Amino acid sequence: MALATPTPSSADIGVTGMGVMGKNLARNLARHGHKVAIHNRTASRTEAVVAEHGEEGTFIPAGSMDDFVASLSSPRVAIIMVQAGAATDAVIEELASRMDEGDIIVDCGNALFSDTRRREAALRERGLHFVGCGVSGGEEGALLGPSIMPGGSVESYKRLGPMLESISAHVDGEPCCTHVGADGAGHFVKMVHNGIEYADMQVIGEAYDLLRRALGLTPAEIADIFAEWNEGDLDSYLMEVSVEVLRRVDARSGKPLVDVIVDAAGQKGTGAWTTQTALTLGVPVTGIGEATFARGLSSSPVQREGAREFAAEAADWDVQDRDAFIEDVRQALYASKLVAYSQGFNLIQAAAAEYGWDISLGDMARIWRAGCIIRARFLGEVTRAYEANADLPLLIGDSYFHHKVVAALPSWRRVVSLSALHGVPAPVFSSSLSYYDGVRSDRLPAALIQGQRDYFGAHTYKRVDSEGSFHVLWATEDRKEVEA
Repeated sequence: MALATPTPSSADIGVTGMGVMGKNLARNLARHGHKVAIHNRTASRTEAVVAEHGEEGTFIPAGSMDDFVASLSSPRVAIIMVQAGAATDAVIEELASRMDEGDIIVDCGNALFSDTRRREAALRERGLHFVGCGVSGGEEGALLGPSIMPGGSVESYKRLGPMLESISAHVDGEPCCTHVGADGAGHFVKMVHNGIEYADMQVIGEAYDLLRRALGLTPAEIADIFAEWNEGDLDSYLMEVSVEVLRRVDARSGKPLVDVIVDAAGQKGTGAWTTQTALTLGVPVTGIGEATFARGLSSSPVQREGAREFAAEAADWDVQDRDAFIEDVRQALYASKLVAYSQGFNLIQAAAAEYGWDISLGDMARIWRAGCIIRARFLGEVTRAYEANADLPLLIGDSYFHHKVVAALPSWRRVVSLSALHGVPAPVFSSSLSYYDGVRSDRLPAALIQGQRDYFGAHTYKRVDSEGSFHVLWATEDRKEVEA
């Protein structure tokens, strides 16, 4: 069908880009009583939305960008759901050239936060608001209620926020949406969310691998264990997903589906972005980093093939107490997950200080309680921890979580030790425990490293018993220490 010219200034909000995510966001908005202008470069997609879902609410289809912008009521709000990168910049310019001062452009894709900061600054110069908005929950969440993380100006949130809050997931009547902070804050928080997601998925995978190798359990048996764990502290969306995947039997071969899937994990970049940004800001996110590298290793067929004959020199598994071993793995999984979340929140803290963002960590935990991929039961306790102390320097230092980690330590150490002795890779279990031991240590070998740096690069060092910086004249005969 041909698209009719829409009525000018009749839509509350618009969505351009009718891929699955864009379409589902538009449907969600329409279902909640908002008049939604919709547009796609290929008009047939716009037509299909109206034909298939027109009864769900008020859609105002537009056949051109001119018609799309003209259909929006002032101040205009247009959501972009297109491929990140050059395509996003192109659509932003198409919209901006047709908009007036005070109008709002919203990017709900997975953009790199630095790109969002650049775009926000450029559009601000033109009198427009630009909102980088993280949306988590996948296709289903976009339709039924995602977790939404909008950045941008406070003024833009006054217009946009009520609509986004109405379509977000809700917990105890509270929307899983809040104004995150200025310019790129929303996309930064979404990036860290995805980084935590990488670590969470990897530690679940490591737990599965250990249970299968050590106990010889089938995927279905491990699914039953995971389902039981999901009734307690480990209750989360990703545990639910893992249970479903492990119980799935492949119709073609009759084997467990997990056994016919190639063991090479893909990634779209947010884990790498998180790790790279953490390195720039000097924040250790070892769980996220190791999870990202683990995906890279899994997808390195040439290197893996070349190492097939490498000796393991590993002990054979001989677990005497099956239930005790399962409990040890559960505890190690829980503690490692807590470290990943703790490190992620530290990264958000550091970025807020670096970029001048006023981000409430308690609010971030609150809006992650439902609708998003990393939603988990313990996020309620994370919210409580940051509401009690907004400047909490370390999440696992909160009394509730510290008690949980200390209780898990014996199991955690046994699991990491057994993994090493039996040749089972457990990079996030291991690195998370190492991080815990590092952050709690009174003295670290960094003193030697700083001495090495002073020797070959005259980088100086500080003393524990004096103020100021010092340097040893290493190249001289007497190697005298001088104040730098």
